[in-house]
Amino acid sequence: MQKNISILIPVFNEQNTICEIIKKVLAQKQYTKEIIVIDDNSSDQTKKLLKDYFSENIKLIENEKNYGKGYCLKQGIKNASGEIIIIQDADLEYDPSDYTKLVSPIIANKADVVYGSRFIGDSEKRVLFFWHRVGNLILTFLSNAFTNLNLTDMEVGYKAFKTECIKDIELCEKRFGFEPEITAKIAKKKLRIFEVGIKYYGRTYAEGKKINWKDGLEAIFCILKYNLFK
Repeated sequence: MQKNISILIPVFNEQNTICEIIKKVLAQKQYTKEIIVIDDNSSDQTKKLLKDYFSENIKLIENEKNYGKGYCLKQGIKNASGEIIIIQDADLEYDPSDYTKLVSPIIANKADVVYGSRFIGDSEKRVLFFWHRVGNLILTFLSNAFTNLNLTDMEVGYKAFKTECIKDIELCEKRFGFEPEITAKIAKKKLRIFEVGIKYYGRTYAEGKKINWKDGLEAIFCILKYNLFK
């Protein structure tokens, strides 16, 4: 069954990748889709590129200042009109050719939420940082301990939702705390959650990766906050 899909792309200073990722999203012809790009007050050429080359293909939301990924996604969800929402990072770490994997369980009415996983499946994955992997294992373990889920990759950027299931969730985190927050809140709603293996082309800090150890500490705080007190 064909579904309308809203693809949310939060972006901050990604002039080197934004054009290519949007081209990859547009190439997914099997879906009726709207592309919503939320620019988090980029200071490079990102906004100019979006307006010059993609103004007819995207809905552009411009933040008046830099807030963070969570704030961007909250604005995108509010403006989404599709039946399914996919979160797509603006870099090239995640491949839009995996959309079919993400949305198929929802279209088949088996799932309300689908998480990609960088750590299961036979799809190709770039080998990068050992301590990032350890940090991800710790955060996913802590999250699972409180939610009683058995996710392998809570922090993954690729997530898909039935729009009706996420529209009524009040989101508070403005930065990368979105991942543990949304995980805690969908677990409390008893939604049907699936996980699928995805491709992953991680990048180094020299290539523009933004998340760091401080975000890991923030994630621990959010796991405790939204599982124990919210």
